[in-house]
Amino acid sequence: MLIATDKMLAMRCPECGKLEYDKISRFQFSGCETVRVTCSCGVTKLIINYKKRFRSVFWLQTSCLVCETMHMHKVTGRSLWSEDAVTYLYCPETGMELGCFGSVQKVKEIMSQKDEELKVLLNEINKDDFFNNSEIMYEVINCLHDIADRGFLYCQCGNTDIELDIFPDRLELHCKNCDSINIIYAENEDDLKVIQQVEKIELVRHGFKFLDSWSNNGKNKKPRRRRK
Repeated sequence: MLIATDKMLAMRCPECGKLEYDKISRFQFSGCETVRVTCSCGVTKLIINYKKRFRSVFWLQTSCLVCETMHMHKVTGRSLWSEDAVTYLYCPETGMELGCFGSVQKVKEIMSQKDEELKVLLNEINKDDFFNNSEIMYEVINCLHDIADRGFLYCQCGNTDIELDIFPDRLELHCKNCDSINIIYAENEDDLKVIQQVEKIELVRHGFKFLDSWSNNGKNKKPRRRRK
């Protein structure tokens, strides 16, 4: 088995939400039992503790975006430093992925795949004749993707794999686990302003919610078509 000395961490900061890539070398643990990974804003994202007397066990403490606390992950050195292995860091309460740790090539492949999925989605919304307001829809999609990319899109039932359906005037988020639905309207500048102010979207277990300029403004409400 090939043992790599350098690994890459891809993880968003729980404070500022910025995604950064950090290289971590096995040699950093020479004569040192603790390695801290901090964001450029100064917040600690990951703490790795190494205890040789415990048969090369590494303890990874991750800052959780959802719980706003630290989660502990126990990983063997053999698994952590293996060339082909990827260690996914997650929240044990919700199952939400917080980051991944692996070889530079593997991590880049994973993040590239996520970017490709976004490109496919953006190509779908590039049909000007389909949407009521293509420019607004494009911006709302970008905001939604940014929220999801920071790990702030999930359902109360613990599912983070939320489906997205696109319609001419709205986006519909659907949780397959509990069948909850969240509708986000994207027709005008006010709808865009609303989603730009949203930091997280939490689908209600077995519930139904909608997000638009009219639901966030008690005055001058106008009727809108709701999902049947």
